[in-house]
Amino acid sequence: MSSATANPRSEAGSVLGRIRPGFRTWRRTRPFWGGLLAMIAGVPILYFPYAHLTLGGLTLAMSTTAGAGALIIGLLMIALGLTAWFQPIVRIFCGVATTILSLISIPVANLGGFLLGAVTGLIAGGLLCSWAPLKTLPAGPAEDAEADARAEEPHVPQQSQPIEYGAAPQPVHPEEQR
Repeated sequence: MSSATANPRSEAGSVLGRIRPGFRTWRRTRPFWGGLLAMIAGVPILYFPYAHLTLGGLTLAMSTTAGAGALIIGLLMIALGLTAWFQPIVRIFCGVATTILSLISIPVANLGGFLLGAVTGLIAGGLLCSWAPLKTLPAGPAEDAEADARAEEPHVPQQSQPIEYGAAPQPVHPEEQR
């Protein structure tokens, strides 16, 4: 087999070639980026109250009494992001809830994950509220051709059509009725 007759795509390329358009279609039919940012915003809110950060030789433990609140807020934001992905009809609720949880996380969960989670959550809430499904596209080329063919047919006036303003009714001759 020469290089001219070889298949230019490998087997892995063909699988990716089938998956990518499907994922693109799925992504465009739901608030993908808002849901993704909502899930990303939940991570720092959830992480920092339970983390032991090491700066040089000093270990900082951010464990506070707000750990339970941070756990609930972080998990809810991740759940809201997933809900927006798989149930796009509730995107407005998810956006408002994400915005409210982001604001609540500022005093409750270590400044909203040191503002990383709070700011990301506010952006995610705005994206979720503002997303709308795409409108359907106009008719395809085959349907356009049928519409053009119908438009080219000669227009035969019928008696059942309404009379234009100011036009007097015309009598119908017996020869025209055939």
